[in-house]
Amino acid sequence: MHDNATTNPLPGIRTSTLTRRLLAPNAGPMTLEGTNSYLISASAGTEAASAPVVIVDPGPDHAGHLAALAAAGRVQLVLITHHHVDHTAGSAALARLTGAPVRALDPAFCIGGDPLTDGELIEAAGTRIRVVHTPGHTADSVCFFLPDDGPAGSVLTGDTILGRGTTIIGYPDGTLTDYLHSLETLRALGPATVLPAHGPTLPDLAVVGTAYLAHRRQRLDEVRAALTALGPQATAEQVTDIVYADTDAAVRFAAEASVRTQLAHLRGAGGDPA
Repeated sequence: MHDNATTNPLPGIRTSTLTRRLLAPNAGPMTLEGTNSYLISASAGTEAASAPVVIVDPGPDHAGHLAALAAAGRVQLVLITHHHVDHTAGSAALARLTGAPVRALDPAFCIGGDPLTDGELIEAAGTRIRVVHTPGHTADSVCFFLPDDGPAGSVLTGDTILGRGTTIIGYPDGTLTDYLHSLETLRALGPATVLPAHGPTLPDLAVVGTAYLAHRRQRLDEVRAALTALGPQATAEQVTDIVYADTDAAVRFAAEASVRTQLAHLRGAGGDPA
């Protein structure tokens, strides 16, 4: 006989030495294949299901998904990258299932745990997790740097950097000014593995950060050109018609939100983005 509690494999897909990914069943235009919930554990490589584990972004309030997360091991801690519902809706249920505290930058999304602080070093599940405040997508966005996860470490980037495409900046909660600074902060972490909350794993954070910055600067140039054509008081809707002319109607709202934050950035923090 053997003890199934210690030999059953952890759920999900191995994404790095210290992490596994469990995909939530909430695919959509804004979530891609769904939300990636991550399991962090020093035992992730040995697939010991009885090992202590940290869960990042429980995802939707989906009974099957949360049950799989709860069964992944001895859940010590739940961490949140930002407040959006596709990352946090399952938090309360997972806390009840596991008894683990939930910690986020925003106290409103903490359950039985203290708010996260920028630069904080968390030691849990046999790992070290550094909190990096990366506002832009939202004001409360954070990334989690695992310095011991492979030769260059890894970073769980939430929605700040995606595995495919680019993220929306939810103005006025998030701002492009903050986002550009956050991309510089992440790029400075070097060639770490990128573990995004949506989409596939990427191999080099420095390369991705550089590409994201170049894309944002190109978009700003396009918005400047649209303002030259339309006049300085052009609305976000008018600029979107030009800059995002080929955007699918299903995500037009995201394009307009992006233009609003670009206009606010160009016009200054106190400017009128409309």
